[in-house]
Amino acid sequence: MATPVSVSFHTLGCKLNFAETSSIRQQFEAAGYHVHPFDNGADICVINTCSVTDFADRKCRKAVRQALHRNADSKIVVIGCYAQLKPHEIADIEGVDLVLGASEKFNLLNYVDRLDKAPGKGWVKADDIESVQTFTDAFSYGDRTRSFLKIQDGCDYNCSFCTIPQARGKSRSDSIEHVTSNARLIAERGIREIVLTGVNIGDFRDPLNESGRFADLVRALETNTDVPRYRISSIEPNLCSDEVIDLVAQSGKFMPHFHMPLQSGNDKQLKLMRRRYKRELYFDRVAHIRQSIPHACIGADVIVGFPGELEEDFNETKQFLADLDVNYLHVFTYSERANTPAIILPGSVSMEIRRDRNEQLRRLSLRKQRQFYQKFLGSSRPVLIEKSKKSGFLNGFTDNYIKVQLREEKGLSVNEIFNLHLHRISEKGIVEAQLKSEIQA
Repeated sequence: MATPVSVSFHTLGCKLNFAETSSIRQQFEAAGYHVHPFDNGADICVINTCSVTDFADRKCRKAVRQALHRNADSKIVVIGCYAQLKPHEIADIEGVDLVLGASEKFNLLNYVDRLDKAPGKGWVKADDIESVQTFTDAFSYGDRTRSFLKIQDGCDYNCSFCTIPQARGKSRSDSIEHVTSNARLIAERGIREIVLTGVNIGDFRDPLNESGRFADLVRALETNTDVPRYRISSIEPNLCSDEVIDLVAQSGKFMPHFHMPLQSGNDKQLKLMRRRYKRELYFDRVAHIRQSIPHACIGADVIVGFPGELEEDFNETKQFLADLDVNYLHVFTYSERANTPAIILPGSVSMEIRRDRNEQLRRLSLRKQRQFYQKFLGSSRPVLIEKSKKSGFLNGFTDNYIKVQLREEKGLSVNEIFNLHLHRISEKGIVEAQLKSEIQA
């Protein structure tokens, strides 16, 4: 087919997916394609999928329907984790033209001109995940104020509920030298904050230097780049070492914000989940962060309704979290995933109970977040200014991940860092802020 006029992208899931979608979009832009918003329709619509939960799978089907509703002649391409896990299931969705697995998604441009000659609808190119051995770098640009920089991919942990090793393969990383080079390139484009992302970034291992680990990468970025702000997206508690915490505590660039998956506050459940720690270790990690960086924001992932989770198990998790000095929760309702060890575990929890437990922890999260925000009312903190969907307003996050909102006013600029006075919490739980003075960064 001739080069199409337009292409659009729709991303489901995590920051890593956003980084990879953005890099693929940049390939299309460099090749002369016109990138349209997904809502406007396009000649080619690329859907980058997640498959952490069953709900994510349904979102993929919904996105296909939306794309065809906006342009019935669109060529629909599906990539990402769901595409690797269930390529032929996706190929059977009405309207899907091409499905690319993990080994081919970054080669999408090579397939576009061949779509009209494809062997029927639902053309599939997805190899076994064992064949994916190399690391492909990616970073987002032009989508948001901050940039998501991919430093690692895949996972060797094989938690019993997780499909990510099947979808992304073994753990592999970029080199410290190349990550640093990418960070400099991002900074040259005017980005003021970079979020380090991957599947299991604490497992970072430099392929050019056997001794190069995540702490070494943090040192290199701190010393050898001019980026004002770095943020660690998520790090496993057993890999969030004293060394990493202390580096962030001493850093002028790494933000005082940690997101550590907990999944359960009950050791029996953690063992069934095949997590690599007990709750005591998690408690110790939080305590060390709080001792070293008292103003840090700490977030946790939690799964409710995992097989075998009795009422007393859930209550133990809930009490553990209530007593723990963390500041927000990402709560996930357990979802059965094919070909995972957890799917055959006894003690299935009813969906009604799962949803009730999710709601209980969601309310706990809102209380904890509000308590954290209240600690900083009346103080000033550096905020990276971002656009807001609300007319006449701007948004942003403080260094320690407090979401703020402020009115547009003279002297304020998007993508700049300002010292803002935090003065009240709105009904929607966002801190209202006022301009004080710009931070020179």
